[in-house]
Amino acid sequence: MQRYFVDQPASPKEFELPKDIAHHLITVMRAQPGSQVEVVLADHRVYLATVTATAPARVKIVKDLDRNSELPLRVTLLCGLPKTKEKPEMIVQKATELGADKIVFFESARSISHWAKQKQAKKLARLQKIADGAAEQSHRNRQSQVTYSPDLTTALVDNPADQRVVAWEESAKQGETSALHQVLTKMTPGQSLVAVFGPEGGLTSQEVEQMQKAGVIPVGLGPRILRTETAPLYFLAAVSYASELAVNHR
Repeated sequence: MQRYFVDQPASPKEFELPKDIAHHLITVMRAQPGSQVEVVLADHRVYLATVTATAPARVKIVKDLDRNSELPLRVTLLCGLPKTKEKPEMIVQKATELGADKIVFFESARSISHWAKQKQAKKLARLQKIADGAAEQSHRNRQSQVTYSPDLTTALVDNPADQRVVAWEESAKQGETSALHQVLTKMTPGQSLVAVFGPEGGLTSQEVEQMQKAGVIPVGLGPRILRTETAPLYFLAAVSYASELAVNHR
């Protein structure tokens, strides 16, 4: 069933849909009075709603579906800015589908691409639109937030968390295999987790040292070298397994 995010309180029970959602629902999906959709309202809860009118488009809440598809942990990804526009788009889309709460792009020491100040707002608006669409498609209760930081220092200061880790290939090369597991198994539902990833050229040893001084834990993501757009997705899959799947078998 089609799902939409509407910045609307659960009361009143009937309301008019925003123009962009109304266009998609009525023109693209060809909904008619009596058609049903799912709406996520301002309280981040999912409701079953029935279309009551099409011009303008109005829906009436039928019931609270009491569904929550969010990760037990609130995960923020800090991603060194990749060198092509396609890679940030892929990271945002797939990370949203996998449950990321926030995705931050920052200019790392080895970032080849740089976002000019006058273009940052436009780029973020496009990425946020991709995140919003992915949240609807994957039936999330929340839309991932996409932001930008000019450097690593700013990204770290602006994103505190209960636990922070950095994916560092040197950890894997040195045979480290348990740090990520140890971090994830110690965390409890509702806690926040930040993970840092480098751009194509990786993070410098100075950046990793800076993060270690700030309490960020280096972790390996297995023995294979992952692309900058693959590593965050591997990480989110590991978080899902540790917090949603493995917990059911302990």
